[in-house]
Amino acid sequence: MTTPAISQSRPGLALTDSLTAYLHRLPSTTRVSMSVKSLSKNSVTFNYHADDRVPSASVIKLPVMLEMMERVNAGKLNLDEIHTLTNAEKVGGSGVLQTYLDQSRINYLELLRLMMVRSDNTATNIIISKLGRETINQRIRTIGLTRSQLNRVMMDTLSAKQGRDNYVSAQDMNTLLEKIYRHQVATLELCDQMIEILKQNVDTLCIPRLLPKNVAIAHKTGSLAYVRGDAGIVYAKSGRQPFLISVFVEGVSIEEAEHIIGELSLLCYTYFSH
Repeated sequence: MTTPAISQSRPGLALTDSLTAYLHRLPSTTRVSMSVKSLSKNSVTFNYHADDRVPSASVIKLPVMLEMMERVNAGKLNLDEIHTLTNAEKVGGSGVLQTYLDQSRINYLELLRLMMVRSDNTATNIIISKLGRETINQRIRTIGLTRSQLNRVMMDTLSAKQGRDNYVSAQDMNTLLEKIYRHQVATLELCDQMIEILKQNVDTLCIPRLLPKNVAIAHKTGSLAYVRGDAGIVYAKSGRQPFLISVFVEGVSIEEAEHIIGELSLLCYTYFSH
């Protein structure tokens, strides 16, 4: 670790107390990496192993999306461009493209939407192939994500077994999301488009789990047998108290990890809503 396990800001002492008490009640085998930051003026932050490098699962699709939109901004990619899907491109896991007919035609905007909304692995691999893995990693470094790296495509089980996994940190994902929220990357319009896509995520088992159904949440989840993660923007108090939250849980079952992320998210939401 490069930072203390827990760091905080003075205005958020009540939040720190509740989160710390919850985390200390978890079994010792449970590993949680977490970063929380207010996007309003009160500068409340909470970090718990926030700089730890963790397996990203599908959360790595966030920087892939950013590089795609930066390519659009540079005039090097048109989201209306058509890609012709082949059977050889299809992979398993999450997503719907694996059920499409060979030679189906789909534009890059829809590929992007499927990658983020349904975590479609086939769409992700097509986009990674289009952009280039090293180009995506260069973007990751350019915006200051020091603990994140794309090392393989989705469903590449051989690479995973050989130790070539994809990595992020909770702090890195909050940094990326804040840059999108504050329109500090791509263009204002493209940032807003990214947020609207993230708000459509169909996986509601983590950050949104215990929150009121009418709360807007722009987020990206990830899941592997050994990690469950979620990173997003929660628009608490009808958007007047938005906050960033990224949580990764290892060492427990996926179902237990989802409960932990949901409960941590609820503690944060309750604090920022009152």
